[in-house]
Amino acid sequence: MNITLSIDDKLVGRAREIAKEQGISLNEMIRRHLELVAGRKSSTHIVAELQSLWEKHPGHSGRRKISRKEAYEGRL
Repeated sequence: MNITLSIDDKLVGRAREIAKEQGISLNEMIRRHLELVAGRKSSTHIVAELQSLWEKHPGHSGRRKISRKEAYEGRL
């Protein structure tokens, strides 16, 4: 679908610069933002996606419980 927007020229210019820095077009940047704002994926879909990833990549803890101290060791 095509849409027409009325946006200040300076704002478009700055947004285009930012998009270029990210290696994408202004059109792609706007599309991504709308997808983010509109929540293209439902929370149910995201949960299902995460569960699928957990099944495929269960991790390497060897079923050993990791303490909170170990989890944050070296990060603080």
